[in-house]
Amino acid sequence: MQTRRIPRWLVGTLALACAFLMTPAGVAHADEPVPVPPNTGLTDTGNGVISAADRDFVVKVRLAGLWEVPAGNMAQEKSDNANVAKIGKAIAAQHVALDNLTIAAAKKLGISLPNKPNGDQQAWLNEMKTAPTARQFEQLFIDRLRSAHGKIFPAIATIRATTRNDTVRKLAQQTNQFVMTHMTLLESSGIVDYAALPTAPAPAAAAGLGPVAIDNQMLVAAEKGENMPGLSNTVILLVLAAALVVGVVTTMRIFRAR
Repeated sequence: MQTRRIPRWLVGTLALACAFLMTPAGVAHADEPVPVPPNTGLTDTGNGVISAADRDFVVKVRLAGLWEVPAGNMAQEKSDNANVAKIGKAIAAQHVALDNLTIAAAKKLGISLPNKPNGDQQAWLNEMKTAPTARQFEQLFIDRLRSAHGKIFPAIATIRATTRNDTVRKLAQQTNQFVMTHMTLLESSGIVDYAALPTAPAPAAAAGLGPVAIDNQMLVAAEKGENMPGLSNTVILLVLAAALVVGVVTTMRIFRAR
């Protein structure tokens, strides 16, 4: 009796599927290059109305760099944890790149930018600077930066979705890439105090949507513990079984034809 060989195309397909499933998802590491997003087709001409929220967003991106760059540099000096030091180095370098993008956008749009951190940010830097031990510094550095990134994240989404100005839109797209990378880097330290993060506000009720209508048939079925009206489980199983049989028969015919 002759043994039928498995077609090469089938072997290749299975091999590719296995390779895809076994490939681990990529994560951000402290030694990765600056994550400047590729050209996504967004224009950068300065066209479009600039709202007060747009101006505030550009200023906040600038402020973020004004304290996170020195914080990242401080991590390289004060931390005894090699991973935390690498995270600080990566975030500082990436914020320099983001700061250059922000300055260019502000110049194009005529937005004045601050040159020093605000009061809260300076207080965080002082807190890190006076931390009595390396371990306390590391916890402050990771938690302060992770909390700050979490707060600006919703603001980025709002501006990206609502701005009328193409330069602000592109900056929001770029900033989102940096913030996502930084959040992942900070969390890779393994010492984020998630319990200290602010909780999300309660979801607002969907406007214009009333309660789901329930008819008498549904109520009677629920009281009797029966399934809701529709296809029965038996019919569904029969359809699935028939489809399986057809698939097996078709596959066997293909192999016999070879």
